[in-house]
Amino acid sequence: MKIALLGYGKMGKIIEKIAISRKHEIVLAVGVENLEDLTIENLQKADVAIEFSTPGSVISNIEHCFTAGVPVVVGTTGWYDQLPELKQRCEQGDHTLLYGSNFSVGVNVFFHVNKLLAKMMNNYPYYDVQVEEIHHMQKLDAPSGTAITIAEGILENLDSKSEWINVLTTDDKSDEEQAASDQLLIESMRIDSVPGTHTVIYDSEVDTIEFKHTAHNRNGFALGAVLAAEWVHNKKGFYSVEAMFDFNS
Repeated sequence: MKIALLGYGKMGKIIEKIAISRKHEIVLAVGVENLEDLTIENLQKADVAIEFSTPGSVISNIEHCFTAGVPVVVGTTGWYDQLPELKQRCEQGDHTLLYGSNFSVGVNVFFHVNKLLAKMMNNYPYYDVQVEEIHHMQKLDAPSGTAITIAEGILENLDSKSEWINVLTTDDKSDEEQAASDQLLIESMRIDSVPGTHTVIYDSEVDTIEFKHTAHNRNGFALGAVLAAEWVHNKKGFYSVEAMFDFNS
């Protein structure tokens, strides 16, 4: 395939390397240094676009892809409050968009098992649950999109929790907010050079159960994004990353 990269930072460069190793061609790579290259004409040279930019530019990038008629895989998070509107525009315009908080194969296995675990733990209300996530200091959003997806999977299957709240901890800051009994706490920690660690903790007076995913580097995320581009190529419609994985067969 011919691929356009919208967002050419650390993640974009890793995606480029993996895409080329899988015999694809990068026909456009747009970063902060060459925003003027993001034109409809340049986008139309691509079979599919992979979007890993920032929450401030993702909507504009998606709109460019819609106008160009190019399928887009969106890995940027922090825009999901506009998701219903984008879904409607995508479907009404016969466009193609696949989004996900995390494209890593391992993380998506984690998402699925997390839901099964929450459904099982719903039978044991004397366990309390919280989510912890650790990322590098440069991560712009908190909680991470991955942590939100984990929390939503728990909320769907656990009667004792009605909503999630977030506490952010960095080297020079720690929020003081405490979770009510019906709130699911997501504790976000920002530490240098951590690609991403997510842990679900079920705790009781007698024991603790921890379910954890640890990313060793960004390669798993990047490979997943390229696999998503391969999957969505020649498709029409609005998809979440879950559509790539047939865990229920």
